[in-house]
Amino acid sequence: MGFSFIIDAMDGRARAGTFNTPHGAVSTPAFMAVGTLATVKALDPAELETMGAQMILANAYHLHLRPGDTLIRELGGLHDFMGWSRPILTDSGGFQVFSLAALRTVDEEGVEFRSHLDGSRRHFTPESVMQIERNLGADVIMQFDHVIPGQSDGASARDASERSIRWLVRCARELSRLSEEESKPDQMLFPIVQGGIHEELRREAAAEIMSSGDWKGFGIGGLSVGEAKQDMYRMLEVVDDVLLEGRPRYLMGVAREAVRAGTFSEWSRDWLARYHSQHTISA
Repeated sequence: MGFSFIIDAMDGRARAGTFNTPHGAVSTPAFMAVGTLATVKALDPAELETMGAQMILANAYHLHLRPGDTLIRELGGLHDFMGWSRPILTDSGGFQVFSLAALRTVDEEGVEFRSHLDGSRRHFTPESVMQIERNLGADVIMQFDHVIPGQSDGASARDASERSIRWLVRCARELSRLSEEESKPDQMLFPIVQGGIHEELRREAAAEIMSSGDWKGFGIGGLSVGEAKQDMYRMLEVVDDVLLEGRPRYLMGVAREAVRAGTFSEWSRDWLARYHSQHTISA
């Protein structure tokens, strides 16, 4: 099974769909359980399936540091490593690097930072992150992006958003090169829409991403990082009609709502009913 997205039903602007991946289908909207280090704390894969989890989120930054993405590759990739046969998505580490404000520097080439574990110096670029995510072997991988605080001014938000788009081009180019060199299962790269809480920047970023490639899904990032919730909802609305309708959308970093709502399936139904948005919510 390859990648596809089928809209099964619509109610106003709300969508219910099926996101097909090489490791199975995900009924959307869906919440992804957070398995940062290739494990969801206190739950094993069988328990996750019983609770209704369809897709798990792991993190490239943390897994690169420990136990190491090359080791995971040698052990068969994340699916074998964690004993999970269903779909997996890996975040690129952009948010984690953002959270190390006192330990990192950002320039056009990438981000230099010190490990929060042992202080060792590391350097992430769009190219190196694609290699890490390729080693991990998740179905969906996220581009390396430049994340900034939610209340950042327009100039800072534009700088980060435009850099993220330039990094997206480099991510796509490197993933294409790696895919040609290796015979491995397909991976789908999702771009990430940035722009802070500035409507014009958000729409510009979404339009630029749309024109840069035939993306099979989109991430909406740089939210739930300090801005007011109403600003977050507003940013979702302003990109809604720019992004291609027939694609899944991954709203990044809103897990607290899911914890309050209960099980994964209950949260999905609750979000769909309450917000009637057209976004496919994954995390």
